[in-house]
Amino acid sequence: MKPQTRPIEVWGGVECTVNRVEDRYHDQLARSRHLTRVDDIDRFADLGLSALRTPLVWELAEVERERPSFAPFAPMLARMRERGLRAVAGLVHHGSGPSYTNLLDPAFEHHVARYARQVAEAHPWIEDYTPVNEPLTTARFSGLYGFWYPHRADTPSFLRALVHECRATIRAMRAIRAVQPRARLIQTEDIANVRSTPLLAYQARYENDRRFLSFDLLCGRVHREHPLYVHLLENGLTEHELAWFEENACPPDVLGMNYYFTSDRYLDESVASYPAWSHGGNGIHAYADIDSGKIPGIGLVGHRRILQTVWDRYHIPVALTEVHAGCTREEQMRWLAEAWQGAHEARADGADVRALTVWALLGSYDWNSLVRVEKGVYEPGIFDLRTPTPRPTALAQVVRQIATQGRADHPVLASDGWWHRATGGRPGPRVPARPLLITGGRGALAEAFARACEVRGLAYALLSREQLDIADPNSVRAALETLSPWAIINAAGLAHPEVAERSPDDCRRANTEGPVLLAEQCRARKARLLTFSSDHVFSGAHQRPYVESDGVAPLSVYGASQAEAERRILEMDADAMIVRTSALFGPELGRTVLTRALRDLSSGRPVVAPFDGIVSPTYVPHLVDACLDLLIDGADRLWHLANVGEVAWPAFLRTLAELAQLPSELVHAQPARSAVPRPPYSALGSERGRFMPPLEDALERYGRESAELGFSNVA
Repeated sequence: MKPQTRPIEVWGGVECTVNRVEDRYHDQLARSRHLTRVDDIDRFADLGLSALRTPLVWELAEVERERPSFAPFAPMLARMRERGLRAVAGLVHHGSGPSYTNLLDPAFEHHVARYARQVAEAHPWIEDYTPVNEPLTTARFSGLYGFWYPHRADTPSFLRALVHECRATIRAMRAIRAVQPRARLIQTEDIANVRSTPLLAYQARYENDRRFLSFDLLCGRVHREHPLYVHLLENGLTEHELAWFEENACPPDVLGMNYYFTSDRYLDESVASYPAWSHGGNGIHAYADIDSGKIPGIGLVGHRRILQTVWDRYHIPVALTEVHAGCTREEQMRWLAEAWQGAHEARADGADVRALTVWALLGSYDWNSLVRVEKGVYEPGIFDLRTPTPRPTALAQVVRQIATQGRADHPVLASDGWWHRATGGRPGPRVPARPLLITGGRGALAEAFARACEVRGLAYALLSREQLDIADPNSVRAALETLSPWAIINAAGLAHPEVAERSPDDCRRANTEGPVLLAEQCRARKARLLTFSSDHVFSGAHQRPYVESDGVAPLSVYGASQAEAERRILEMDADAMIVRTSALFGPELGRTVLTRALRDLSSGRPVVAPFDGIVSPTYVPHLVDACLDLLIDGADRLWHLANVGEVAWPAFLRTLAELAQLPSELVHAQPARSAVPRPPYSALGSERGRFMPPLEDALERYGRESAELGFSNVA
């Protein structure tokens, strides 16, 4: 076979699902507001993308029956042409069409074809089309599982929906090519691999045959020798219907694989070994259906083998048409880098791999519930929409690197993704990862960061105050020369306002001189710095949440030490990241005012709330994850990170007591009598973005985890 010299292209895609649940349409484009920001196209083009899966979604265009308006898409399309971004037009994306039709409507295919021709006539310059995205997956969710409209849950409905989608695709391409003869069909599908115990091998074989049904139908391959032919007839399809596909075959020009963590499955009849949500069956055997990436010794098939499998089956050019991972930032980066490597490995093995598509450029909403409810659960993508304007994440750096340099480079990529760690890791030597250096070891916040790094597979070094004195230049230089960290997380400050008031020199050394010294060394070594400040830098005169640009006016030695550190660091190192936070709480924080109070309540002793101000409590696990994501992204300067909400301290303590099933009536409120002046109001807001869940969510998680741990473990 002649070696392929054409580079693998990097495409992009915006999550554009418009699915129907009962009588409600769930519109991802409305959630992301993509169609209102023409400059999104500039953001995408600047990544080095060559094509964009472009939503010309039927349900959005056809507000009035059979009279579509393309005005909502026109500015985007015009800007794409200016920037040289090729369009891969998507017409139906997990949808069932406007309200007058659905996947089980025999006229569905004709409606789609009519709309496709209208799209082509209005946009004759578009040559690449995906008329129906993931037809098999959409048919499963709508016809087999009952998740989406028309909410059927039986095999005949599933197969009928699939046939209608595939016929719609063929008729749509026929209509498009009547206008644009060069039009190409880029057909996408979620391509899984199912493995099983020996007992369930028959079920795995069936599902592995079923995963190709949409491609097989389009290619005219479903004939009497097809392994599912009899099954299709037994479930309502006719020989005439199947023969139609042979006679009207429309092989795709590119077969697009959408491959996720959850695509690969493992079936096991030992249901007691797996969580209840995984239990199911086929009427013959009960079994658990679990993500194979979570099972030691099984693991994921991987991008290389998925691409190779499809290429070997069809010998049609292939592409990865959705590469996305809903997880922490470094795992998203590892998944993308692995997909890029897998695409090149498959090409080296002989597969004609054309492209990799970075998906969810703007993230996605509520896919944790398969977009059945709107709870605002947001997964960032290449850009993060939780800021006033879309903010590029570290994924944007990786995309730009692979698009322009052919390889990705970031310290977190030296470690394996969780899907390898959970199943025993990849064989062979790996380059040792440069660590994160965490100061203040044995402190509650430092240990929380260390635990998160363990879970997230981030190499780290946790140094105690005895091992690293952050205010001693020789100690700092020695640690940095030995470890060569790519970033430092400084959790070594003095965190007790009462002690600071009694020992101002010690406070200044720990909270000002130490962080400033770390900033100096980080700047010299091109390492990143994350350090902490608090709401104590404010006077409390405001009656609305403080944001990053508000002027500081500390009332105490403690607040003054932090305010001075902020000023000096930002003057010296614009790349440093300073996080202001407030009122830390968490079930594993054993040395805080809150946990001491809960310990007293658990012993039946009354508790006087330590002060009566208004604060924004901050759940430490949420804080740590947000900090790590932002640090990996290269965030800089001041950030306010606290759970969204505000509460008076006594009321907050009572709420925590109730969650822990402790006597909240033993909490007594009285005006603060501390020698340390505190801001009477210090709730934190942000003008830079909201990266922390609401306080209610934090309290719910805190109550659940406290019950699991027991307060005796955190005292």
